[in-house]
Amino acid sequence: MPGLNQIESSHRDKVRTGFTMNLNDVHRGIQKNRKRKRIGRGPGSGHGKTAGRGHKGHKSRSGYSRKPNFQGGAMPMFRRVPKRGFNNRWAMTVFAVNVGRINEAFDDGAEVTLESLAAKDLAKGNFDEVKILGDGELTKKLTVCAHRFSKSAEEKITAAGGTITKLVSKRTPDERVNALKEAKSKS
Repeated sequence: MPGLNQIESSHRDKVRTGFTMNLNDVHRGIQKNRKRKRIGRGPGSGHGKTAGRGHKGHKSRSGYSRKPNFQGGAMPMFRRVPKRGFNNRWAMTVFAVNVGRINEAFDDGAEVTLESLAAKDLAKGNFDEVKILGDGELTKKLTVCAHRFSKSAEEKITAAGGTITKLVSKRTPDERVNALKEAKSKS
């Protein structure tokens, strides 16, 4: 068996003699469209007899399918994890903005609206209502428009000489039904 030094020397000799790559060798052995693997077609193919399925077991049988949450017969993760409460898909998502951040972002005498909050990246994402909270100091006189205000936020805004405008939130399903009934009775 040749030693490591002999292999390295033969490699060096090829480099020294100007061993070059031919363009017609570049794509040799590479197939653009690979042939389909034909299974179960005899021992000569290498994929005969069990056709790549192995011996016995559930996966070797025809018609086998497995649920995505199957974990080999062990108790599945979603059954092991304790569950508590529920997520209300119809609940309103309320985005909270603190008075201190509004003070930093807006100039004295400015009007704070939902659009201006979104423009200054203070109210991001999807939400149904905006609530102004009282964390931080407010030194500027601002006109703040939002759906909800905490008690401390209201006090801080009015103490700084600003005004509060409460926006009307989306109608509840009951309010919508009542409005439809009233419209029907009028017509």
